[in-house]
Amino acid sequence: MAPKHNNIKFPFWQFLDQPVFSRTNKVILNPRRFWYLYTITLLERCLAKECASKHRNP
Repeated sequence: MAPKHNNIKFPFWQFLDQPVFSRTNKVILNPRRFWYLYTITLLERCLAKECASKHRNP
């Protein structure tokens, strides 16, 4: 039987929405490589955000 809850963590839409004919960006056709680079860039974006609790005055 198939599981009731299927948690898909792979960013399918971002993978399919890659610019194919762009000279500036490379298209990554390997899904594992894409997922690896996507998680790295996601982590970098999250770490670059300012934390709202740092600017609160006690």
